[in-house]
Amino acid sequence: MFDQVFGLPAHALIVHAAVIFAPLLAVLSIAYAALPRLRHKLDWALVVTAVVALGSVFAAKESGEALEHRMFQGRPSEAIEVHSGLAEILVPVTAVLTVVALVMVWLTRARRAPEGAGSRAGVLVVSAAAVILAVAVGYYAVRTGHTGATAVWGH
Repeated sequence: MFDQVFGLPAHALIVHAAVIFAPLLAVLSIAYAALPRLRHKLDWALVVTAVVALGSVFAAKESGEALEHRMFQGRPSEAIEVHSGLAEILVPVTAVLTVVALVMVWLTRARRAPEGAGSRAGVLVVSAAAVILAVAVGYYAVRTGHTGATAVWGH
C-alpha cells in the first residue's frame, strides 16, 4: 500500500505532505496557544491540520520503510538509518501534539460556551504543552527532512 504509486516510490510523493503539514501544525499550535484573540479564526484550521499532519507523517514513515526494504533489503546506509530513526521519533511526537492541539481547541471552545466548561488553568497548561510539543515537532520535521535529503542528494 505504501510502496509505489503509478510505478513511482510512494515515499517521494507522500513525504511532501509531511514536509508541509507537520511544520504547519507546529506553527498553528503555537499561534493558537499564544494569540487568544485569533483562536476563533484558527479553530478549524488547527483541527484539520492536526489530523492531516499526523496522517501524512505516518504515511511518510510507512512509505519510507517500504522504500528502504525494497532498495536495501535490510542493509540500509548509515544516513538512511539516521533518517529512519528521526522519523521514528517524529511520528509519536506528532501524534501527541495532535491530541494536545485537539484538546486545546476543545477546552478553549468550551470556555467560550455559556457554561464555560474549560478552566483557565487547564487551558494554560494544555497551551504550554502544545507550544513545547510544537517546537519538538518542528525540530524533528526539519531534522528528518534534512537527513533524508542528505541521504538522497549527498550534501
